[in-house]
Formats: sequence, C-alpha cells, structure tokens
Amino acid sequence: MKKTVTWILIADGTQARVLENTGPGKGLRQVDGLDFAIDPLMAQDIVTDKPGRGQSSAGGGRSAMEPRTDPVEHREMVFVKSLAHMLDRKQQEGEFDRLVIAASPIALGEIRRAMSPAVKKTILAELDKDLTNLPTPQLDRHLDGIIAV
Repeated sequence: MKKTVTWILIADGTQARVLENTGPGKGLRQVDGLDFAIDPLMAQDIVTDKPGRGQSSAGGGRSAMEPRTDPVEHREMVFVKSLAHMLDRKQQEGEFDRLVIAASPIALGEIRRAMSPAVKKTILAELDKDLTNLPTPQLDRHLDGIIAV
C-alpha cells in the first residue's frame, strides 16, 4: 500500500518552508530544498527615488505623487505567488498527496488566489497563523487534530 504523503507549508510574506509527514507517529521532517526567504525590507529600502511631482489643475500648487501599490506588499505578493506555483509543480510531479497550509492571514489569502484547482483539491486544512518562527518540534501541537504527527 502506498504511503500518504502530507506536506505542511509554513509561510508568511517573506519566508516559507515545507515539512513532510508520511503517517501517524512519523513526525515532521524538512523537505530538502524547500526552504525559502526574501529579506524583509521597508518601503524606503525598495523605493529609493523621490516620488514624482504632480501639477494641480487649480492654482499653482505641486504635490508629491504616491505610488499606486505599496512596494513591500507587491514584493511579498510575488514571493507568495512563487510558493503557489512551486506547490503546483510539485503536486503535478506527485511529490505529495495532501496539503496543510499554516500562513499569516494575508499570505494565506494570496496563496489561495494563486493556487491551481488541482492543488486546492489536495488541501486537508488551513491555519491562518504565522508559525514561521516556531521550531519544527513545537509545530505538532498546532497541527493536533489535523494530522497525527
């Protein structure tokens, strides 16, 4: 009988890791090569140019123009979308059967939007919690009732 492989994606907008469980009592192990991070930056670290200036139609005033999207949010959204694409690729390769996602609420929403229907079908549970800074041995209590670690 083929073992059921459950992947647990632990993510926020700047870091992620994938853990694997192969059955009750087997524990969690880090999946090789699936540990991701981008440097958490502030908007001023990303946008170094001064904002453009706009001319007011009434009067002679000029004011700074704000960017349409927050550069930090955009950067994190690109990161999270790359996670969803990686999951899609790995699911097509048959790397996992079930998926548990534990992510910060904003990252979880972005992952859901970017995820393919095939990956969505594998989702066993979602936790809207940021567990990225917890060591692996402490994760089992958050997964209790979802999978038997």
